[in-house]
Amino acid sequence: MAIHERAGQIAEQKDLVNTSKLISLYYRLSPNVAEVTEQVTFGTSGHRGSAIKRSFNEAHLLAIAQAVADYRLQAGISGKLILGIDTHALSQPAAISVIEVLVANKVTVAVHQNDGFTPTPVVSHAIVCANKNNNNDLVDGLIVTPSHNPPQDGGIKYNPPHGGPAEGDITHWIQHRANEYLANSLEGVQHCDYSRALQSEFVIQEDFITPYVDDLANVINLSAIADAKLRIGVDPLGGSGIDYWLPIAKQYGLDISIVNNKIDPSFSFMPLDKDGKIRMDCSSPYAMAGLLAHKDNYDLCFGNDPDYDRHGIVCPGTGLMNPNHFLAVAIDYLATHRPHWNDNMLIGKTLVSSAMIDKVCDMHDKRMSEVPVGFKWFVEGLANSTFAFGGEESAGAAFLRLDGSTWCTDKDGFILCLLAAEILAVTGKTPQQRYLELEGEFGQSYYQRIDSPISLENKAKLSQITVESISATSLAGDVITQRLTHAPGNNAAIGGIKISTRNGWFAARPSGTEALFKLYGESFVSEEHLQLILAEAQQIVEQALVG
Repeated sequence: MAIHERAGQIAEQKDLVNTSKLISLYYRLSPNVAEVTEQVTFGTSGHRGSAIKRSFNEAHLLAIAQAVADYRLQAGISGKLILGIDTHALSQPAAISVIEVLVANKVTVAVHQNDGFTPTPVVSHAIVCANKNNNNDLVDGLIVTPSHNPPQDGGIKYNPPHGGPAEGDITHWIQHRANEYLANSLEGVQHCDYSRALQSEFVIQEDFITPYVDDLANVINLSAIADAKLRIGVDPLGGSGIDYWLPIAKQYGLDISIVNNKIDPSFSFMPLDKDGKIRMDCSSPYAMAGLLAHKDNYDLCFGNDPDYDRHGIVCPGTGLMNPNHFLAVAIDYLATHRPHWNDNMLIGKTLVSSAMIDKVCDMHDKRMSEVPVGFKWFVEGLANSTFAFGGEESAGAAFLRLDGSTWCTDKDGFILCLLAAEILAVTGKTPQQRYLELEGEFGQSYYQRIDSPISLENKAKLSQITVESISATSLAGDVITQRLTHAPGNNAAIGGIKISTRNGWFAARPSGTEALFKLYGESFVSEEHLQLILAEAQQIVEQALVG
């Protein structure tokens, strides 16, 4: 895809969404339930859509909230529900809709005090802590966020009592029930006035910042960071974690500067992403251009997406780290700097993450588990401490406490950023410097992801593709050594295919929320070899779909 001519430049007025109109449409437009694109659809990260496209409107949120209340009732979940909210324009009205329904169902809803925002990892951490040694009145959560999506989008995801993203059987149940409510004009949805909800005993305000910040010393060596006197620059990208960094700095004596303290639901301060859209993607050098301007003023810089489940690591001189590269460095460091972790713990990676991680795990004699795309596949392992680390290629990861017990079961952008600072403080090397050393030992990785349009018919075919439908015996001049439609780590269906050779691989899978298929490729030979892998991959997939 061609890079937009204004990529990396601050958004102009013509790029901004009219947030007043957007919120009005949330209440005024109703979905056509006969249209698939206007139904409730839970992908790998919950339901996402836009009020403009009739895919994220009041009716959707009322139906989803009632479906969650129904699920809690049949699952025997009777404790409070923690409601996380990010800074997108649709998040606040969506949260209000959720509260109105849950209170009408007599569900206690905990929100951050004084209308504050609550990031995804904070919700997960709070759920894990609340349910530790608690077999009754289990706590769960909802997070109202479309993650890094553009300002006109909204989203909501459910985290059951284990604290992580809900498994497919749960999201399918909620999705089906919500669409039933939509099809029946919301008949059966319980609902009360928001002012009455706030006055009821079922809405409680809590301070979620203090317990999270207080507990950070049990997952990160913060004293090492303080002793090293690192200067850290942070751009919260206008996200829900903006009020956490200064309390972290004060609590642990860290030198942290907020280089951008703006919160604006139109995200007018953001540089445009590669396609010319406003997108708070902390793994994109275009979206992170504002922070990259500060890269040589600090020892390290950090950025996060609006719900703080992703991390962006900026090193002086070299700039924004590739997410795959940082995952490899993080695993490399944790393997030798967590003496209380059990040697038999697994390192989790998604099957579209870099093979550099495989090489790092082999070097440290660590067992690796390769799973399908989606952080939900790491939840159980993080919850029972059989996984020491779980990471996705899209800059999301989490790991255990210093003592080897569970920290959280969802992606945590805070601790991955702070781990980068710990690595520099303890080793004297930036994560980028350490990655270059890994490349010197194992060779350079060339990696790319391409998103391409796909028809709904072919999208369904790709999700059901079989090994037998692949007739190719070679890829980019190398013999194919492995064909996968199920992940080797847990034998779960990929929903696509991965093909490997001794020098590279590709994977193809449909998007969970859009009419796109995602093609990933990696080569340890050259950029030209990578492009050959991707070109042949397109042909292999097309032939399989036709056949």
